[in-house]
Amino acid sequence: MNKIEKLLKELCPNGVEFKSLGEVCEVVKGQQLNKNLLLENGLYPVMNGGINPSGYWDTYNKNAQTIIISQGGASAGYVNFMQTPFWAGAHCYTIEKIVEFLNYKFIYYFLKNNQNNLIKLQYGAGIPALNKIDIQTLQIPIPPLEVQEEIVKILDTFTKLEAELEAELEARRRQYEYYRNKLLSFEYLDKNGGGYELKMLGEVGNFTRGSGLQKKDLLDFGIPCIHYGQIHTYYNNYTYTTKSFVDFESAKKLKKAKKGDLIIAGASENIEDICKAIVYLGENNVCISGDSFAFSHSLNPKYVGYVFQSERFIEYKKKYAQGTKVMRLSIERLKQFQIPIPPLATQEKIVSILDKFHTLTTDLQSGIPAEIKARKKQYEYYRNKLLTFKEAI
Repeated sequence: MNKIEKLLKELCPNGVEFKSLGEVCEVVKGQQLNKNLLLENGLYPVMNGGINPSGYWDTYNKNAQTIIISQGGASAGYVNFMQTPFWAGAHCYTIEKIVEFLNYKFIYYFLKNNQNNLIKLQYGAGIPALNKIDIQTLQIPIPPLEVQEEIVKILDTFTKLEAELEAELEARRRQYEYYRNKLLSFEYLDKNGGGYELKMLGEVGNFTRGSGLQKKDLLDFGIPCIHYGQIHTYYNNYTYTTKSFVDFESAKKLKKAKKGDLIIAGASENIEDICKAIVYLGENNVCISGDSFAFSHSLNPKYVGYVFQSERFIEYKKKYAQGTKVMRLSIERLKQFQIPIPPLATQEKIVSILDKFHTLTTDLQSGIPAEIKARKKQYEYYRNKLLTFKEAI
């Protein structure tokens, strides 16, 4: 029997009392700020719910260590805990303790554990919202303060570990980006890579423009295919298999990519994702959609994939991309991008190094993301277990 079970048996053997949130806390609606007045680099975040700020402001109306619940929009019901001072906007509620027998962090953990129930209380067909009364009437367990504090101590340990893993992941991602740019730099290739040739993409390979494949054509089985939108949302650096398929008759009419080709998304809503590319390593040819290209070449496939993520290519896109809502890099401009071509052995060495960083920072089976996923699952299990109480009769 753990410490909390012992405390519950000793202090409240017949169960714990429940009260409505409105009896023990004040639910306060935030204050309106005109969107046009919000700053990009103000001193304090303006929170209207969800995870990210709506903007920034140079004053704050709530101190650090405050619980907020999103009041409106798709995130209505989302529970957050602000660690720094902030401006509580008109589309969020703050939860403010008004009694002494509650640990404030305990309230947060309980509300977070019941976030899905709060989200289910959304109303409105257009922009979802959450009624204040629905939050106030939520039933909160009130175990002895000693029990609350022990639960908070355990859950804080889990959240601290997760935060440390997230910080480690971010550091590894920065390290990955640094080495990717360094290993693909002209200086490194010249001094350590046995030299290089500088050629335009159009000189070292051929581009095939996809066409005809629409989302409504996608199936769960059949001939492998990749829709350009999936390059943005589903695939990472490379893939051996596909998420979607098409029927045999449709496949006969579609353009194909083969093993080793780079499949490139031709359009995006932001500069970073223009020409996002994946290396296709499957044995069977794959159908590709419109707004995508297959680049066929004789270089190390993953080496070319990493070049498409390099700082030089990003700067090239910024210089030549066109469009407003939908941005594109023309096929002619893409052909003119100059790629450094070191000896094949150097390409393989660079790929070997960068693959290790890629696995460490993205792999859901063995990398840091896998560890974060496991810790989150463990944390949610214990949070639910620790915050489930027998109600006193």
